[in-house]
Amino acid sequence: MDHTLKKDDTYYESIIKKGHSRRDFMKFATFITAFMGYESSVVGQVAKALETKRRIPVIWEHFQECTGCSESFIRSDHPLVADLILDSISLDYTDTLMAASGHNAEEAKQESMKENYGKYILIVEGAIPTKDDGVYCTIAGRTAVEILKESAAGAAAIITFGSCSAWGGVQAASPNPTGSVPVDEIIKDKPIIKVPGCPPISEVMTGVIVHYATFGTIPDLDSMGRPKQFYGKRVHDSCYRRPYFDAGLYAETFDSEEAKKGYCLYKLGCRGPVTYNSCGTMGWNNGVSFPIKSGYPCIGCSEDNFWDNGPFTERLVNVPGMGIEATADKVGKIALGATAVGIAGHAILTNIAKKKEMKVAHEMAEKNKNRIKD
Repeated sequence: MDHTLKKDDTYYESIIKKGHSRRDFMKFATFITAFMGYESSVVGQVAKALETKRRIPVIWEHFQECTGCSESFIRSDHPLVADLILDSISLDYTDTLMAASGHNAEEAKQESMKENYGKYILIVEGAIPTKDDGVYCTIAGRTAVEILKESAAGAAAIITFGSCSAWGGVQAASPNPTGSVPVDEIIKDKPIIKVPGCPPISEVMTGVIVHYATFGTIPDLDSMGRPKQFYGKRVHDSCYRRPYFDAGLYAETFDSEEAKKGYCLYKLGCRGPVTYNSCGTMGWNNGVSFPIKSGYPCIGCSEDNFWDNGPFTERLVNVPGMGIEATADKVGKIALGATAVGIAGHAILTNIAKKKEMKVAHEMAEKNKNRIKD
């Protein structure tokens, strides 16, 4: 077999050429289908698409960022995720990871965009500074604004990886000296999929690309442009510390006994109740952990303006959502009160039941006596 990767290879062909087996491929199809939130019956559809469809050309631009999203992407513990992004999706340009540089890299990008006009995916990592004609992010003498507009012109869809390109990032924190803005403030005529997080989870990033490759459409998005299958629930809803929150059991300090026992981190500033992400269900490092499990409160990094939403360790005063949570400080008292009422109610019901049982037993005994007399 020719192990040289070709641009017209399918995903499956490129995976096999990388030395992976058919079994590895099916494991990946099952793995990514589950992560995308679909039932097992969809695995066949995903596998068939990856077997038959030509790899989607990808242009990956880096602007005002720390490269943390790329780091997250390439450090997935699943062996095929890194291959999928670095090789199998036909990554034609990324100025951070590609071997070529300078004129050769730029020529490769221009050639790919021309050859695949209207068909490639544009991935953007990093915010776009606009102040002073955008001079605060200049690459090869061209501003990020200029490069973004050129790269977006022939894109079929745009994926913004990370909170910088999705919301503006910490660079846009007050007073925003460089005038940083997210991609959608500059590009208005393309479908944009926002995959926020600082950084996003690797498998989420992969799942978005595979969804597009499989179905040929962008996934269902929420009102803020995020894929619902990954950002449809609050971190709070899937947090293993949630029972402690409901019971009003909180860690008061990071070094307290309560913190060591895994009590809720709400009073230490946890933004889980107002943050939509998959951290609690998918985890990081092959699902081993996520920030809250590591003992630190969620800072809400996938939410817009998270960097200016108050100190990260400052308790939320009001928590929108499920009724009682609007006054979370009272949860403990109410929960304990409800428990006491429940115990008292249970005792009353138990006594009533016992009295009924005694009455029935007494009546049966009287009947038996009468039978013996007869």
